Amino acid sequence: MIYLDYSASTPVDKRVLKYFNAVSIHVIGNANSIHKLGNACENLVEESEKKILHLLGLSYEQFEIIFTSGASEANNLAIKGLSSAYPNKKHIIMTSFEHSTVIYPINELKAQGYEVDVLHLKSDGLIDVDELRSKIRQDTLLVTILAVNSELGIHQPLEEIASIVKEYPGVIFHSDATQSIGKVKFDLNSLDLISCSAHKIYGIKGVGALIKRRNIHLNSLISGGSTHHAGRSGTPAHPLIASFAFALELMMKNFDQHEKKVKTLNRYLHQAIDHLPHVVVNSNDYSIPQIINISVLGKPSLDTMHYLEQKDIYISTYTACSSKLSQSKSVLALTGDSNRAQTSVRISLSHLTTKKELDCLIQALKDWTL
Repeated sequence: MIYLDYSASTPVDKRVLKYFNAVSIHVIGNANSIHKLGNACENLVEESEKKILHLLGLSYEQFEIIFTSGASEANNLAIKGLSSAYPNKKHIIMTSFEHSTVIYPINELKAQGYEVDVLHLKSDGLIDVDELRSKIRQDTLLVTILAVNSELGIHQPLEEIASIVKEYPGVIFHSDATQSIGKVKFDLNSLDLISCSAHKIYGIKGVGALIKRRNIHLNSLISGGSTHHAGRSGTPAHPLIASFAFALELMMKNFDQHEKKVKTLNRYLHQAIDHLPHVVVNSNDYSIPQIINISVLGKPSLDTMHYLEQKDIYISTYTACSSKLSQSKSVLALTGDSNRAQTSVRISLSHLTTKKELDCLIQALKDWTL
């Protein structure tokens, strides 16, 4: 099997799984309980929170974490929880590159009377910061900008964007950083709300986080029940939370080594693709090295994916969350070419990827385009 769909999900690191099992067996309480076993669970959750914030360069005094079931819940909590907490501000700014778990809740708010501005993309896939400056208002509630587009890998200039947002006190800046954390380094202190998920960094599925500034209020999406954090009712899944922190620790510890290898693999694949007939690369210089989006012209995306699947090579059409669409909205937005949008596929690399695997992919694509 050749797995080249790491942006959809990563395999669990065996060390993370071993740690998760140990915590599950030996730390058996409920963090909401007030006895000694409950306190042990609560302490583990707090230690994990501090570790994650430290690894991401964030201060525990300024930021806190609401642990969720994943980035989808984190995005919904950021948008719905924020709008509920600040009902008098009804203007939101977003991009056309956002994940569906940002687009859908914002569309729900739009149906309730919210004003929504969608920023245009420049030819390089980056937002137009001048347009952002012209759209932002004193009554804007939220600016939400995806850190890294999951299909094309384009990394937005979040620190530059944040400098504009901060000119308007009270406007909150959120980013879905699911595809960026552990892959690229940037200053997260410029953000107010950050969504992420463990299964993108070789952690276990079922746990994610909404990192928030402590002075920002959010209303919980879940009513009733005991709570470790006012932002989310329920029993904290402390084995998942602790394993999330451990997965991030392993990622950051080996970051430079992994980044160097992935960049080398990216260059190798790009050079090979340049010699393939009827294949064009949609990702650009602003894309992170882990993601290479290509179009096999004349071949519908699903056909290319299933052809490679028959050879035991696994990639994505668009994203895992929208893999049954007839064309990529992101590729269409970037290129303006419906043919490229209908024939695009995403190859996502990892430090676990080998050149031998890429050679098999290259040969398969060559055979497919003959």
